[in-house]
Amino acid sequence: MRHLIQIRTHPIRFLLYFEWILLIFIALTEIITFPLPPPFKSSILMLPPRSPILNLFCIVSLGAMGLWLPTNDQQIEKIIYTGSEIGLILLASFVGHIRLLPLMLIILVIRNCFLFKHQSRFVLTGFAFLLFLLREIERVQHMALRRPFIVPERLTYFVFISTIFFCLILIFLQLLVDAVLSERQSREKLAKANAQLRQYALRIEDVATLQERNRIARDIHDSLGHSLTVFNLHLEAALRLWESEPTEAKELLQEAKQLGSTALKEVRQSVATLRSDPLQGQSLEKAIASLTEDFHKSTGIFPTCRLHLQQSISPEVKTAAYRIVQEALTNISKYAKAKEVNIQIQIVTGLELVIQDNGKGFNLNQNTTGFGLQGMRERTLALGGSFEIVTAPGAGCQIIAKLPLIRAC
Repeated sequence: MRHLIQIRTHPIRFLLYFEWILLIFIALTEIITFPLPPPFKSSILMLPPRSPILNLFCIVSLGAMGLWLPTNDQQIEKIIYTGSEIGLILLASFVGHIRLLPLMLIILVIRNCFLFKHQSRFVLTGFAFLLFLLREIERVQHMALRRPFIVPERLTYFVFISTIFFCLILIFLQLLVDAVLSERQSREKLAKANAQLRQYALRIEDVATLQERNRIARDIHDSLGHSLTVFNLHLEAALRLWESEPTEAKELLQEAKQLGSTALKEVRQSVATLRSDPLQGQSLEKAIASLTEDFHKSTGIFPTCRLHLQQSISPEVKTAAYRIVQEALTNISKYAKAKEVNIQIQIVTGLELVIQDNGKGFNLNQNTTGFGLQGMRERTLALGGSFEIVTAPGAGCQIIAKLPLIRAC
């Protein structure tokens, strides 16, 4: 057969071992003979002749078939496989008169659960129940003929009890195998879903990294590139005027020095943005204080900060809050032309950040695709928070970000 299940990949390994234990037990009952008292010995001699060799052949064949189960969608292979099992059981039952036929029927029902869907399972389970019932009726009839002193009501009661018990065993096996198969399928689906989530997370991380790199590249090109270009032009002009206009050349050199200092700060800022852990083990309060101090040195504006943090915050939320404040201060220093900056960070239901300036503001409908604003919005939404910008031309700008204290799953 093609597409076979071998022992190493059997769907439920412990059920395969259970089948082997049952088959070994059946084989032992065929090999070992127990001494019986004379009354029972005479009754046994009147039973149909058994064929232990034939029965052992059927047991070994049935056990060997358990090592390979057809797993493809070809119904003909499954029908041939199941028909072979049924043939072995019928041969051992009606020709070999095997002793423990119910155990062989249990093995048939267990394998049937792996091969067929619910409707087909009911057909084979019904066949196993019918065969057991016929065997019990035949056995009781034989006992009634050979041992007439037994009360018929007791024989009927015995058949009824054994039939009900065997029916309950079959129902239990169906439910057990269904539950185990469902749990196994759920684990496989969960493993696939986890693998897909990991792939999606890696893709999102790559996209976010690419966007961050593009933003930094644009900032370097727009700010650092411009500063270095002007710096180079000032040096060239100072060299030309060094002998003829030394005073003007000195002024150009001083301006070039200022441009060099500005460019150095921008390089440091870009390096800080690239750090995987921008806080470097600091508390959020100290990290924000360091940002405001740098902002004061570069702009002359000392932001007003109000921080009320009474609860612990996850590292992801700390990093996001730091990056949002950092990006907001960068935008204010570049574009806002503000005189006052207020930063408020407090814990309400979550971490709430408000960064406000009195700068020139902008038209929100025309400035929504910038890397800075987009980056702040993406950081907030990635943690399950909310992000809002309140601004208008000439009315300053207010950035409101609300982050959960624990990262949303």
